[in-house]
Amino acid sequence: MTPDYPKPPFPAQKQPTPGSTDAMQPRPDHGETSYKGSGKLKGMKAVITGGDSGIGRAVAIAFAREGADVLIAFLNETEEATEVKKLIEKEGRKAVLMPGDLQDAKHCREVIKKAVDGLGGLDILVNNAAHQATFRDIGDISDEEWEKTFRTNIHSMFYLTKAAVPHMKPGSAIINTASVNSDMPNPMLLAYATTKGAIQNFTGGLAQMLAEKGIRANAVAPGPIWTPLIPSTMPDDAVKNFGKQVPMKRPGQPAELATAYVMLADPLSSYTSGTTIAVTGGKPFI
Repeated sequence: MTPDYPKPPFPAQKQPTPGSTDAMQPRPDHGETSYKGSGKLKGMKAVITGGDSGIGRAVAIAFAREGADVLIAFLNETEEATEVKKLIEKEGRKAVLMPGDLQDAKHCREVIKKAVDGLGGLDILVNNAAHQATFRDIGDISDEEWEKTFRTNIHSMFYLTKAAVPHMKPGSAIINTASVNSDMPNPMLLAYATTKGAIQNFTGGLAQMLAEKGIRANAVAPGPIWTPLIPSTMPDDAVKNFGKQVPMKRPGQPAELATAYVMLADPLSSYTSGTTIAVTGGKPFI
């Protein structure tokens, strides 16, 4: 039975970027108590970027409960990352933390090296970390903001994937977090939406490029999901009514996306590559 998840209106809760999970009202559900694993990823080794909060945290919990060891790459939210590490280790799985800025190509290569050394291999790469900010006019978007969004959201994906592929065996999987903004861009998220379109295109091309190696590449396109990015990057009114626009009349919880990532990581999904799974609360994704 689907939990009775909260619907807007939500209380005012402006936060500084990148936002705090504990400060959110209501607190997001990452599957801490609800997700039950069944060994789908037993013995596999995964890297999850942005795994300290939001969607990445939910995926980390699910992967651990499915039997995977996990490296979490995050910027500097050590307290939140440590909480996730404890949840992974509670499942008897290995957890490695890797702080640092994914805008830097060298750091991306170090993330992959630490995973290979610390986990003993690499089977799954989840490119999930992202930066977004809202602007009402293109003149308000600085050159630095535009470049930061691309370096964080799409350049890092290239650096990480390029470093990861040589370590991946046939049956490995790459999963990229796209967005409904890939095809239906929100004008107030111009830079972010543009990178999400690039991610979807990158995923489709990558799947074809890696098919001969037996490595699959897919994307997940979330709709409105209740994560710290929302109160830390969106206007008060958008936060108050977040998710109201979709047929389910509420935002999705991070826990509700985890099964999509598990399915795409599962070796049994061996014929699924080059696709995008939309998790949108009933809104068609075209």
